[in-house]
Amino acid sequence: MSVPMEISLPNATTGDTSEQIGATSEPVQVAAPSPVIQLPPPSPVFESPAPPPAFAEEKFLVSDEWVNNHDILLFWQVKPDVHVFQLSEEGQCEELSGDGQLSSFNEWILPAKEFDGMWESLIYEPGLKQRLLRYAASALLFTEKGVDPFLVSWNRYSQCQLVEVNAHSLFSKWFSESGKLVAKLFQKIQEMVEEENNLVFVLIDEVESLAAARQAALSGSEPSDSIRVVNALLTQMDKLKSSPNVIILTTSNITAAIDLAFVDRADIKAYVGPPTLQARYEILRSCMQELVRTGILSKSQDGDNVILPNYASLKENLSTAVIPEFKTSLSLSKQLLEAAEACEGLSGRSLRKLPFLAHAAHANPYICDPSQFLCTVIDTIRRERSEMPD
Repeated sequence: MSVPMEISLPNATTGDTSEQIGATSEPVQVAAPSPVIQLPPPSPVFESPAPPPAFAEEKFLVSDEWVNNHDILLFWQVKPDVHVFQLSEEGQCEELSGDGQLSSFNEWILPAKEFDGMWESLIYEPGLKQRLLRYAASALLFTEKGVDPFLVSWNRYSQCQLVEVNAHSLFSKWFSESGKLVAKLFQKIQEMVEEENNLVFVLIDEVESLAAARQAALSGSEPSDSIRVVNALLTQMDKLKSSPNVIILTTSNITAAIDLAFVDRADIKAYVGPPTLQARYEILRSCMQELVRTGILSKSQDGDNVILPNYASLKENLSTAVIPEFKTSLSLSKQLLEAAEACEGLSGRSLRKLPFLAHAAHANPYICDPSQFLCTVIDTIRRERSEMPD
């Protein structure tokens, strides 16, 4: 880098000097020599290999087949989609009633702290959770005109609410009052939905109590007021049909008792049966991992950490040669698979309680070896099945 310097020269007395520099009293700009800076040698340039031609047009698309087959995905085959959120700690809010009646619904601001991690703990048959998520995304796309299909995202909503309807609180001892309570409830939900930046999920558990088949009422086995409740429910649901920011979720264990008109209004009718063998194994595996993480279960007898592979990896390991280092882990996995096979017919709720019941029945609950604990789990399963009604 050249740094200019000012040098003042007096009037020269010799011609040679005046001719070379110029006889003047004005300062002359003379550039000083640039300092020499030693630069490091240039770093070698490594060019990442170009993706194969097969992925040239679909380098950001990931198929479910790859995920299900546990294939290794390269960096050009995926596109990270990061969502940043903050958990709400407000907790459950109840709608207060001035006449002393039970609240008609409970409300949470999502994402709520008490629901954190619950979605990951739900284990169903493969594809069910993805099906529900894709339906929600499609519902946003088809109900909003002019929406770019590549920009469908939950981020357009600044607030999200979960409304759990207390179905038993909507029935009154007074004649024809139940239908009015249903209409009053949905009027409050409509006020939430009118805020365009608010995404509302309405959950109705045991929906057969509100949407009971009207044919039974006509035969005289049900009170006539139940017909008004079903009519009010169907009418209010039709009013919400035009709102793009509301999704209604219902559950029932007695599907045959639900009115056909209500079933016809449902877009997705998903049957969730008893857990399959894979689901039972994954549920028990997650329970075992949590017990190891919290220190309730100690290390194995060999002093190794307890590592339980998932169901797909276990099937692969059973058909290949066993590496000596993973012999203990495979032995525990076989015990866990035996326990999962013995759980056939048990519900997911019963499966989650098995480790607790097994720990309570353990001879020494303060020192639990994983292998001995799994033996106690299997004994607990057999006892639970023997106590089940035929």
